[in-house]
This record gives sequence, C-alpha cells and structure tokens, in this order.
Amino acid sequence: MEVSIIAEEKKNPVITLYSWSTPNGRKVSIMLEECGLPYAVKPVDIRIGEQFTPEFLAVNPNGKIPAIVDSDGPDGQPFTLFESGAILVYLAGKSGRFLPATDSGKYEALQWLMFQMGGVGPILGQTHHFMRFATEQVPYAIDRYHKETQRLYGVLDRRLASADFLAGEYSIADIATYPWVARHEWHQIDLADYPAVQRWYQHISQRPAVQRGMAVPPPPAT
Repeated sequence: MEVSIIAEEKKNPVITLYSWSTPNGRKVSIMLEECGLPYAVKPVDIRIGEQFTPEFLAVNPNGKIPAIVDSDGPDGQPFTLFESGAILVYLAGKSGRFLPATDSGKYEALQWLMFQMGGVGPILGQTHHFMRFATEQVPYAIDRYHKETQRLYGVLDRRLASADFLAGEYSIADIATYPWVARHEWHQIDLADYPAVQRWYQHISQRPAVQRGMAVPPPPAT
C-alpha cells in the first residue's frame, strides 16, 4: 500500500494533505495556503474511522490526521511526514517562510509552537470532549479542563499584550494556535475577557490564506 501511495505522488508533483476539518488539520492547510505550495487534499473522515484504514496507516502509523506526502521531498525523493508541528516546521523549511531568520526568533517561534503542541492542543481538546462529546457529564473533568483552558488563554493574552504575534512576527506558532482559538465558543471562552488574544484573532482571521485554509477540506455533503 505504501509503495502505491508513493508511486501516485511521484506522478503528481504536489504535496498531498491527508486531513479533516479539525484544528490540527487546519494548521497544515493554512500553512500550505500561506506558503503558496501546490497541494491536493485527501479527506480522512475521522467520524467513521477512516484514519484506521490500511491505506492511511501506511502514511501515518499513529492513525491520526494530519499527514502529508511530498512527492518532491528532501533530495528530490518522496517524503512522508506526520505530526502537525513537525509538518509546519518542514513546510517552513521548504518554503523559507514563517519561521524567523534569526536564531533567537526561530527558537522563540519554536517555543510557542511547543506551547501549542504540549498545552493548548491537548488541553483544549479535552475541553472539547468533556463539554461537547462525552456520553455523560463529568463535572470534575469539565471543571478541571475548563480552568486550565482559561489559564492558557491568560498566558496567550499576556504574551500578545506585548507583541503583535507570538514570536514577534507572524509565524508557524500563530498558524498552529489560531485554529484552536477559532473554537473559543466550544471552550465557553469570551474573547472579550482576553483583549490581546481577541485583537490577534481578529487580525489573523482577515488573512485570505487563513480563510482558505480554514475551509479545507470542504464540508462533507449532507
């Protein structure tokens, strides 16, 4: 199965994005749109378990979206990559964009990217689960994750009160964090309580590439 995927990518010299309409998936579609890199989308419907099919597991053995196959990877060879943060770093390197050029700026961006990967994503994901999708109400879990969600918004707000963007300039750190903040209503968060985050969110929302990336993949037919 893996050989057939690579052969297909080699005939079509674009990045193939395996994704669904989640914050982690939208990080990568936003980045691809921002960089102007050619790509094709293969939706992976996580509602019906397509992430566990043999075809997708050949791309990402962890069975999670997003993942990419770049037919023109390092040394001109096909290259498969999973984990959204790693994909953002890879695309920044490939395009030469959205990772600051200075060492200090680069590491600051990576610091905030890791903050998103290790804190914002996992905690807000649990908030989504217990507030919206759990088959039973678990007050302890709802309280625990909502309080930590509020704390993380506070960390972002304090940072953005002193900088336009998380790393000072627009970077993969903002691209990674934005799709999660876009679901603030799911977190029962009023952005008016975090004015610096609200300003940052509204500014990024106006970027055409962000608007295009947030629409990938298109909503499924009903």
